[in-house]
Amino acid sequence: MSLIPLRPLLDHAAQNGYGVCALNVNDMEQIQAIMEAARATQSPVIIQASRGARKFTNDLFLKHLMLAASELYPEIPIVMHQDHGNSPDTCISAIRMGFTSVMMDGSLEDDAKTPSGYDYNVAVTREVVNVAHRFGVSVEGELGCLGSLEHGTGEKEDGHGAEGKLTLDQLLTDPDQAVDFVKRTGIDALAVAMGTSHGAYKFSRKPTGDVLAMTRIEEIHKKIPNCHLVMHGSSSVPQDLVGIINKYGGKIKETYGVPVEEIQRGIRAGVRKINVDTDNRLAITGAIRKAFSDKPEEFDPRYYLAPARAAMQKVCEERMRQFGQAGQAPKVPVVTTDQMAKDYAAGKFGENARPDASAKAHVGKGGGVSAMAH
Repeated sequence: MSLIPLRPLLDHAAQNGYGVCALNVNDMEQIQAIMEAARATQSPVIIQASRGARKFTNDLFLKHLMLAASELYPEIPIVMHQDHGNSPDTCISAIRMGFTSVMMDGSLEDDAKTPSGYDYNVAVTREVVNVAHRFGVSVEGELGCLGSLEHGTGEKEDGHGAEGKLTLDQLLTDPDQAVDFVKRTGIDALAVAMGTSHGAYKFSRKPTGDVLAMTRIEEIHKKIPNCHLVMHGSSSVPQDLVGIINKYGGKIKETYGVPVEEIQRGIRAGVRKINVDTDNRLAITGAIRKAFSDKPEEFDPRYYLAPARAAMQKVCEERMRQFGQAGQAPKVPVVTTDQMAKDYAAGKFGENARPDASAKAHVGKGGGVSAMAH
């Protein structure tokens, strides 16, 4: 099965009431773990790469690893997604490398750390939609800045994230503004800010409504029920995985993630894409630390990479079942980017999603330096 765009997968998820975990990768072993989990659970998958991952792996390696995955697992629908594009250039370079979905994070300026203004966000996101939809590539946008409601700051991870203190208006997506944003940009999915953040250190205690505003998702869904919502920073930070790392020499401080039951609550309120990365990193790290401790004389990378890959696969399988995507792979419609381009142009997904033939490139701070030369 060829790689598919994000939109038809999320449409199917909405029609059938499930969510899809979006899993970050940097190397072959992580892709193998995801694909084995997908086969074991018969789940469609979203595999995503950040700018940092693209730089670490190199685009050509990443592209051909993904093509290998689609060839080796022909029964699994796969979305190849650019995570947190900082500029139109980054997103366009991803499209040129064969990504079937891109995220334009216009909530920050192209330095990936300075909160942007609303008009800037609309302009750069619409610019990406105009390009991406011409090629049948789906677009995720973001409104509001990811960060902690506990201490009012952004959470930088992998070179991306707001720095310094943020206002409550920046940390929580405004439902009325979300309506306008979706209408003006024509995006396929909207990432919302509601207290989640990247990395392991999300909450100092098990989160309650004052620091994890699930009600904000529900309010937004009521305003735009046909828009697919996205939860970023949604690893659950399992205590058993933290425990394994610390047992074998790690020093992870006490921390809490997003409870699975809260994510399931979000799925019932229109969340269709759930970003999970930290949980897999914890699983990999714990397995490697244990392998080193068990046999310190070993030096064959396969000795510690095999259990690391298996540990990540276990987490992926758990999330696939918990989010409801298990068993859905055979049912997801296979839509090519060529067909999607025709559908966008024909207005199948609404007039606002149709590429504007008269659009001009955004002038000013939009279109910064891409992740890789293109």
